[in-house]
Amino acid sequence: MAPGAGVRPGHVTMPRLYAILDVDVLGGLGRTPAWTPLHVCDAWLSAGVRLIQLRAKSFSSGAFLELADACVSRCRQAGAVCIINDRADIAAMSGADGVHVGQDDLSPTDVRVVAGPNAIVGWSTHDDDQVADATVQPVSYVAIGPVFGTHTKATGYGAVGLAQVTRAAVVVHAAGTPLVAIGGITLERAPQVLAAGADSVAVITDLLAASDLAGVQLRARTWVSAL
Repeated sequence: MAPGAGVRPGHVTMPRLYAILDVDVLGGLGRTPAWTPLHVCDAWLSAGVRLIQLRAKSFSSGAFLELADACVSRCRQAGAVCIINDRADIAAMSGADGVHVGQDDLSPTDVRVVAGPNAIVGWSTHDDDQVADATVQPVSYVAIGPVFGTHTKATGYGAVGLAQVTRAAVVVHAAGTPLVAIGGITLERAPQVLAAGADSVAVITDLLAASDLAGVQLRARTWVSAL
């Protein structure tokens, strides 16, 4: 899957599962032997995951670029999309498919200056006003959340709930844009989030709910099959 021509810049058909590889979350699991981000990337791709966002907020620029280069290469070989969190410069240098930014990061317009007009650009939103603003931005998809309570990332926003997902879906779909829901989404909760109107569910912790890498692969395969 790769970005192609469409009514929105960097248009992409979103897979149901949007996997986020957060190296800080991974490092906090304390698995022995340690799982590296590339171990998890390989396990997910082998299981059929076809979109991975790489998030490495604690990494230096050099370390992040080295990891991004490797992840992009692996995703490309598997026919998967690789999105870089926050860093449009890292995305451009690594040849990633796109960038995901939040409300306090570079604007989508500025991201496109760095990453290019064909990059997939995603933007996080948390309320009705931000969703409405997203529809006039040069974004490829809009994310809404946190849907449920989550400790993975401090957004400054409380759980928005399924009703907010439904309201956001009406607005962004009218603009011809896919909606990604994020925040506390588990395998059990995913169907109701999709039923509320989300095109895709972004998942971090629940994809790592296993004791070994074989279990990580199986968990990802279960997710892919279930959606």
